[in-house]
Amino acid sequence: MIVVEDVHKRYTTRHGVGDWVLRGINLIIPTGRSVGLVGSNGAGKSTLLRIIGGADYPTRGRVERCCRVSWPMANGGLEGTLTGRQNAKFVCRIHGFQNELPERIARIEAFAELGAAFDKPVQTYSSGMRSRLQFALSLAFDFDVYISDEVTAAGDAAFRKKAELAFKNLANTASIIMVAHSDSTLKAFCESGILLRNGKATWYDKLDDALVAYKEGLQ
Repeated sequence: MIVVEDVHKRYTTRHGVGDWVLRGINLIIPTGRSVGLVGSNGAGKSTLLRIIGGADYPTRGRVERCCRVSWPMANGGLEGTLTGRQNAKFVCRIHGFQNELPERIARIEAFAELGAAFDKPVQTYSSGMRSRLQFALSLAFDFDVYISDEVTAAGDAAFRKKAELAFKNLANTASIIMVAHSDSTLKAFCESGILLRNGKATWYDKLDDALVAYKEGLQ
């Protein structure tokens, strides 16, 4: 279970403090439920997703994670001066897999399919190559909930198909909280929905109900 309690978020820029992106979000996301975040561009979907995954922090409020939650897949920090292999070793070590390092690295290398580039600095990678490595890193660990922001759109067509298959396999053992611009992608992976509008969030047990409410709000 993930509890989102009175979460507010706004960003400070060089122009000063921005408007509130999230305005008092209260949610309880049940264990074992895959959820799609629905809303217009700029509604705060990615912001809320990062906060749920711990990659960002609320300006006010809190998130309680009563399960193992991944960082946002195909996102997250990589050290550009290190090679893909060195980045993978670092992440494995901080997650306590020192004794399983060869097996974990082999799994990451095989999924990312970077070839010789796995031993080249990440700063030389294209954005697609970085996404492949970041996605492979996420899959190397067993989480209860995986966080995805348009991850199945990363990389070329072959990798997108591979990512979608990996997601379907994850659905057997874990749940997913995701953002995707395609309704069909959301329907393929999610049961429930969260509609974000004007900084507020509404929970729907059925994803289709969230999608209908979203489209009705556009009229």
